[in-house]
Amino acid sequence: MSDPSADPAQLRRDYRRAELRRADLAADPVEQFRRWFEQAVAAELSEPNAMVLGTSDGSRPSARTVLLKAFDARGFVFFTHYESRKATEIAVHPEVSLLFPWYGLERQVMVLGRAERIGAAESLAYFLSRPVGSRLGAWVSHQSKVIGSRSILEAQWDAVKRRFADGEVPLPPAWGGFRVVPYEFEFWQGRRNRLHDRFRYRPAAHEAGGTGGDAWSIERLAP
Repeated sequence: MSDPSADPAQLRRDYRRAELRRADLAADPVEQFRRWFEQAVAAELSEPNAMVLGTSDGSRPSARTVLLKAFDARGFVFFTHYESRKATEIAVHPEVSLLFPWYGLERQVMVLGRAERIGAAESLAYFLSRPVGSRLGAWVSHQSKVIGSRSILEAQWDAVKRRFADGEVPLPPAWGGFRVVPYEFEFWQGRRNRLHDRFRYRPAAHEAGGTGGDAWSIERLAP
């Protein structure tokens, strides 16, 4: 007999931790994200920089969790193999979504933007900051490609360790970063009775058909 407590329809909680008012919001969404990100780190959430990256090949969507490694006014940066599924889909359709699920704070942030490759120098600087094992792993894994067994992967790992036994692990030619240049944000705070607080940022010129510039309009959305 199945466990009735495992019925997803019966899993329910009421969100009570906080509220989000228009007066609480920064004028700039990146500044608002920084505030919430710092609170997520301070709360010692597991992997506060984990984000769900949504991509599409133009006809079918896909999603996976990646790690945010930098953000500023220019956008949000993550790293991957440039021949992975996510990278090949971005090459076809660069419009992507990011979702930060900060469950412990009953919050989430969604970012819509256009992904573009960062420069090789910026990718190299981050690559050299990684632990040696992570650098070796970037050479071993031809991400998203079919492999016959785990033993093949481990054999490749041993080969790469021998190849770079001197400790100098160069940047793989097919590995690097993407920056998601944002054009829309949504900040969501869970509230009681499912009457959540949701605020959307879009370029201020959006409604007039312009390109936006530095100013952002803020709208409350129905939960």
